[in-house]
Amino acid sequence: MTRRPRPHLPMRPAWLCRNCAAAWPCPPAQLHFATEFYGHSIALAFYLAANMQDAVDDLYSLGLRPDPRALHARFLGWLSLTRRPRRADLR
Repeated sequence: MTRRPRPHLPMRPAWLCRNCAAAWPCPPAQLHFATEFYGHSIALAFYLAANMQDAVDDLYSLGLRPDPRALHARFLGWLSLTRRPRRADLR
């Protein structure tokens, strides 16, 4: 009997991965999102931006002062790697 891999989900309000304890979205979660949202990078950007806003709110509620640049890099900075090339880019 094989076990299903545990999903890499955020643990709020710290926004660490429940599975690997890395800052969420961790690399395995990013890979999952890149495959799940393939061809829908704008939808993925909106989803992650909403999560980033939730993270900002949660971190402020913990009395922390989150670094906007670090959060942007963490939640949205890796998105350019997931864009599939347009037909014009393939020529």
